[in-house]
Amino acid sequence: MPIATAPQPVTRNPSKQIRESDAQGAHLDFNCITDEQFQIAADHMKLDKEIQLLLRTPYRELVVQIPVRMDDGHLEMFHGFRVQHNAVRGPYKGGIRYHPEVDLNEVRSLAALMTWKTAVVDVPFGGGKGGVSCDPTALSRHELQTLTRGFTQKIDMALGVYRDIVAPDAGTNAQVMAWIMDEYGKKHGYTPAIVTGKPVALGGSLGREEATGRGVMIILREACQAYGIDLKKARVAVQGFGNVGSWATRLVAELGAKVVAVSDLFGGIFQPEGLSIEKVLQHYKACGSVVGVPGTRAIDNEELLGLDVDILIPAAMGGAITGENASSVRAKMIIEGANSPVTPRADEALRTRGVRVIPDILANGGGVTVSYFEWVQNLQQFHWSHEKVNQELEERMVRAWRTVHARSVEERTPLRIAAYVEALHKVAEASRHRF
Repeated sequence: MPIATAPQPVTRNPSKQIRESDAQGAHLDFNCITDEQFQIAADHMKLDKEIQLLLRTPYRELVVQIPVRMDDGHLEMFHGFRVQHNAVRGPYKGGIRYHPEVDLNEVRSLAALMTWKTAVVDVPFGGGKGGVSCDPTALSRHELQTLTRGFTQKIDMALGVYRDIVAPDAGTNAQVMAWIMDEYGKKHGYTPAIVTGKPVALGGSLGREEATGRGVMIILREACQAYGIDLKKARVAVQGFGNVGSWATRLVAELGAKVVAVSDLFGGIFQPEGLSIEKVLQHYKACGSVVGVPGTRAIDNEELLGLDVDILIPAAMGGAITGENASSVRAKMIIEGANSPVTPRADEALRTRGVRVIPDILANGGGVTVSYFEWVQNLQQFHWSHEKVNQELEERMVRAWRTVHARSVEERTPLRIAAYVEALHKVAEASRHRF
């Protein structure tokens, strides 16, 4: 089925925050943000300069052009990217993003984040990322399939079950992964382990769809226990209602928290007494947006970020909270469901006010963890039960939280630095043995 279209935007699109200026007036450059966070951690742990050079530099960057004959007969040229950042601990692993603002810098940054994320949750993968600059909601099913198959052909030489394994990301889904698997298989034969996040009927894993949101919930639960926040009394706001945000919303609500606001790129809704998550999900499925759920007040994404809540989960695109709007955030704790939703300047501003930020490379590691489980199942041709997948995910996410939190306490450093230091230690050790 094609990726669903939705009504015309009526409020600010959160994804546009990617290109907005930060507190110092400079354009947000995600590669610079990731590099700055890397450098802070490297300096903290006094990492050798040569190892820093090895860890900072991507192994390979592909930039490809994909011609697509559109349904009306005209030829359109799309630009695609695949960055393989580091593979000293295992094959490159990372999603494929379809979005109008995808560029090499963003993909390069996300590939590095995957290297650190796989190390934090301790799965034997490296980091990679890919994307195509396009608006998937404006493409027909035929155009989307043609684009996907063309992109797969162009990056085929870089893929492999033990080299580079792709997965869904913003703007892509299980169907897109099925097309990638099928196109790769035309040349290499039946190879389900080349891609994760595919339909269960094609070898996908049970529990993969909700994995990232479930991981967010597990880390949120552990963080609340560590910091003395009663989840059953907590008020939560979630920015972004795609795969991660919608699953995180329902799973957090199941723990007893009161979700008072959610949003998507068309706007948001607020109900101070707590939303009926079932009604929100039904409305979203029917209308393609959370906007307009009966009994709720319409808000925009900026207003949601500034609500008086205990927990804020930015689960849309990156750059949502910057040095410019961090002062308006009133949440006691932020769980990064998206990649890089809090910029370094915002991190500093929030830290001075005592707001705890649970970093993306820890909080949203559930997706790549279950991707690892899917890869293992494909290699063994032996499928796990949903219960086993969730049990294994629970154990790995809890272990990752305890390791990072312990380092944070021991070294008296914010969780983001602690998570980066934990990741850099693992990747640096593997690099020393290889080089």
